[in-house]
Amino acid sequence: MKIRLETLPACVARFLSYKLSIQGGSEKTVYEYSLDLKGFLQFVFRRRLGLKDDETADLSSLTDADIASVKPQEIYEYLLYLAQERGNKPAARARKLSAIKRFYAFLYEKEHSIPEDVASHIDAPKVSQALPKFLTLEESRELLSQVKKNGGKNTKRDYCIIVLFLNCGMRVSELCGISLGDISTDLTQLTVTGKGNKQRMIYLNEACQRALRDYLTERGSLPCKDPTALFVSRDSRRLNVKTVQWLVYKYLKYAGFDGRGLSVHKLRHTAATLMYASGKVDVRVLKDILGHEQLNTTQIYTHVSDRQMREAMSNNPLNEKE
Repeated sequence: MKIRLETLPACVARFLSYKLSIQGGSEKTVYEYSLDLKGFLQFVFRRRLGLKDDETADLSSLTDADIASVKPQEIYEYLLYLAQERGNKPAARARKLSAIKRFYAFLYEKEHSIPEDVASHIDAPKVSQALPKFLTLEESRELLSQVKKNGGKNTKRDYCIIVLFLNCGMRVSELCGISLGDISTDLTQLTVTGKGNKQRMIYLNEACQRALRDYLTERGSLPCKDPTALFVSRDSRRLNVKTVQWLVYKYLKYAGFDGRGLSVHKLRHTAATLMYASGKVDVRVLKDILGHEQLNTTQIYTHVSDRQMREAMSNNPLNEKE
C-alpha cells in the first residue's frame, strides 16, 4: 500500500500529505484517495493528449494551472465513463467524486493555489440506501456455537474475536489493532483506534469479559513477534485483516450462512441491529459505540425488525374486530 508520489502532480502529493499528516487520515484512506485522483486525472489528460484508454499519461509534470484548467464537463464525462465503461455502481462513483471534490476544495480553500473550485457544484450520484445484511439473534448464537465445534486449537481466540464483533460492533481494522495494554485490568473497558486514528472507549459486557478472560489464559504462552498484540496468528505475528476475514467466512460457512453476502463488516451491522432492536439503546449512543462522526451514518443501522413492524401494525387502533 505504498503511494508513489513521484508519479503524481505536485499538488496531489501536497493534498495527500495534508490528509495524512494534518487531518490524521489512515494510510489506507489516503492510498485510496491517491488511486481515485490518479484514475480521474489519467482519464482527463489521456483524452486531451489523444491517448487510448490503455495508454498512460505522464501526470508528474502537471502543474497547478493544468489541474485548474479542468472543466466541470470533464468531471461529468468521467462519471459517465465510470458508469458505462467501467461498470461502477452509484456508491463507487460517489466515493470517487468525493475524492475529487475534497482535492479541489483543498487547493481552492486551503492553499488558494487555484482561482476556482471547479468541482464544488458537481452533483453526486444518488445512492440508494439498502437495508444492511445482518444475523438474527438465533443465527448469532449458532455462529458462536460453530466456533466452539470447529475452532480446534484456535477455539478460544476465534470465539473471543466473534464475541467482540457481535457485541461491540467494532471494525475489523480496529480489532486487529488491539494491544494487550488497550484492555483495562478488570476487563471492563477496551480502547480501540478507529478511522483517522481516533480512539474511543468500548465498555465490555459480561460475554466479552468471559471470552477475553478465557483467551488470555493461553495468550501469555503464545510467542509473538509483536509482544503487545492481543490476537496472534499461527506464524507468531499480530493477526491481520485478511486472516480475520478468512476465519469469519469459515465459520459463516460452517453455520450454513454462506452465499448470503455476509462478511466481517456484517457482524458490525449485526451488533448495531441487535442493540437497537432491543429498544434500550438510543441512536445517539449507538453512534458513539460504533465510532461514527455523523448521526446520519448511524441511521442505516436503525432499521426496525420484522417483529417490530408486525407489532406496530397490530397496535394500530383501527385494527379492531368488526
